[in-house]
Amino acid sequence: MTSRRAVVTGASSGIGAATARALAASGYQVICAARRTERIEALAAEIGGLAVTCDVTNDDAVAALAEAVGERLDLLVNNAGGALGQNPVAQAEIGAWQRMYDINVLGAGRVTRALLPALTAGEGMVLFVTSTAAEAPYEGGAGYCGVKAAERSLAGSLRLELFDQPVRVCEISPGMVHTEEFSTTRFGGDQAKADAVYAGVPDPLVAEDIADAITWMATRPAHVNVDRLVIRPRAQAANHKVYRVTG
Repeated sequence: MTSRRAVVTGASSGIGAATARALAASGYQVICAARRTERIEALAAEIGGLAVTCDVTNDDAVAALAEAVGERLDLLVNNAGGALGQNPVAQAEIGAWQRMYDINVLGAGRVTRALLPALTAGEGMVLFVTSTAAEAPYEGGAGYCGVKAAERSLAGSLRLELFDQPVRVCEISPGMVHTEEFSTTRFGGDQAKADAVYAGVPDPLVAEDIADAITWMATRPAHVNVDRLVIRPRAQAANHKVYRVTG
């Protein structure tokens, strides 16, 4: 097999779908993994890839993904995840925190563990899509900041553990990315709250910006490891400091 092969989790929308398209355009055969079968089948047909229905919180589903991948893999993009709620700690919805941890951290860990033999055989790369929420806390962000910081620790520990193996471990930490579903999902379908996140922000990032950066990271020479790439729109100096046009 001469073509490079990649797995992208959470490929049914947003950054995941954009990354699958960008990698395919760069010559990868992409295995699109997500829960929403109809969406990933359409995406796989579009880019000449393979669709594998996979809930990263389910052991059997991840085992089936590993079986579909086979013995060799060049790239794993751990993108499945997301935010739920933005309540202060005093009103925390602990169930939402647990769900975020299950997807963002345990899901990434489960998929990585299952595919690591194939990545080692392929001398490949594991790339974690975290968030600038891992950079510093903000009001209402205790749950999401916590899980993304935990995912960052997963990536860092893995890099240390694989220091003598031919596997690169990288992380991309996006800031404000305006996608169709991220904030809508975070606020339980409340479109007004979702729109307020980006209100007045000139040129927030879009999914294709992150996909372009991921593709650049993945296509560096084999001896080059981009440990962490923090990427924000120019208007976002920090999570709590964002320029907005008023009036």
